[in-house]
Amino acid sequence: MDFEKERRFAHIDGSTMSYLDIGAGQTVVLGHSYLWSAEMWEPQIIALSKQYRVIVPELWGHGKSGELPANTRNLRQVAQRHLSLLDCIGIENFAVARLSVGDMRAVELALLAPQRVAGLALLGTFVGSEPAHSKELYFSMIETVQSLGAVPDPVIDAMLPMFFSSDALTHRQDLVDGFRKRLREAERRKLLESILPLGRMIFGRRDALADLRQLRILSLVITGEQDLSRPPEEGRQMASALGCTFVEIAGTGHISSLEAPSEVTEYLLSLLGEAF
Repeated sequence: MDFEKERRFAHIDGSTMSYLDIGAGQTVVLGHSYLWSAEMWEPQIIALSKQYRVIVPELWGHGKSGELPANTRNLRQVAQRHLSLLDCIGIENFAVARLSVGDMRAVELALLAPQRVAGLALLGTFVGSEPAHSKELYFSMIETVQSLGAVPDPVIDAMLPMFFSSDALTHRQDLVDGFRKRLREAERRKLLESILPLGRMIFGRRDALADLRQLRILSLVITGEQDLSRPPEEGRQMASALGCTFVEIAGTGHISSLEAPSEVTEYLLSLLGEAF
């Protein structure tokens, strides 16, 4: 799919937000992981856009979006900007499916406007506060990148198992090489002014786990069996708080949308069929 033909831009809070707008019908909003772009949802976009209107915003400093607005301090404010995008393009009701930090924003979005969200699919995420051991590791990586103004290969190598299953690391060189290439080529300004500040917000986020109990939205939680960044036990905690089904996808890492595209698509289509 040629995403560039479907790419749109909106002026939000003094910056430019890039998003894909593909298909027609009820609206599904997809959110991508930190350090990725809208294209991590390509298999699902192709499938879902046959029945639905699919909107895929790109996070500040990611993909073709502009820099992080200067007054952005936390993930709730990031979610508010995505709600502003939906307001700008006239979308009132929608379902949300997001992965990793996309899901953290999705929960904040649902808490901001629960009456507008028809369904909520959370993949590879955890909205509780970051556990101390991983928080220390992630902030150490952020400080290393900050000091160098670039992502060095040792940091990339340390990140790979956080994003990919052992099988993908061995047999999906296309995914691994693409990820490595994007990080190596990341612009210094984007890193320092958008990507790293977002990382600090993500890994220093508030504990919103208890807030999930407020939501009365049709929901689904999915985690890859080999997701080292957000292990299955965290997904179970999320599903318990939401009172919804939890799915663990065997042999899959953090980026389940690309490692297990057919399974993820089937689960999303099932949820959307109920939501709409």
